[in-house]
Amino acid sequence: MADEGVRDFHAAKRRACERLGLAHDHRHLPANHEIEAALQDHLQLFHGQALPARRRRLRTLALEAMGFLDRFEPRLVGPVLSGTVTEHTAIELLLTADSAEEVGHFLDEHRIPHDLYERRLRYGGDRQAVIPAYRFDADGVAVELGVLGTVAARETPLSPVDGQPMRRASRRELEQLMAREE
Repeated sequence: MADEGVRDFHAAKRRACERLGLAHDHRHLPANHEIEAALQDHLQLFHGQALPARRRRLRTLALEAMGFLDRFEPRLVGPVLSGTVTEHTAIELLLTADSAEEVGHFLDEHRIPHDLYERRLRYGGDRQAVIPAYRFDADGVAVELGVLGTVAARETPLSPVDGQPMRRASRRELEQLMAREE
């Protein structure tokens, strides 16, 4: 995850098992939160000097993107918010819109080349939802926009790391976080 940019925990576990020649037995694999803790330790140990600058740059770019996308009530989620960032980390934002096309048209109007894909979110009670998402590049960093409908935006998805409600930050909350870290 640190060196190759693999972001999906299941894919990372499967790849590690293949490399080690082990059976992919879920009972003996570490939990996602254990992998996240080990990743944080690895980054601190091997990238400790570069980590604060990388985190600050990604959060600054996230603030700019959030300002640009303000009409969609953007919320920062994922590694840029948690601070567990690598050189492959994408900025992940959840947006609220009446339709995904509204976001696509907005990006088109501003001549931002983008790709449309689907993102899977988990909710309580083992429910899952597939939402439309857009990906574009900003200053060499991938920005990923998950689009939630106005009703869906009221329910907090679960974190893939620990299964708890996903931590989300508004632009103001991100600014406050960055001010505290200075």
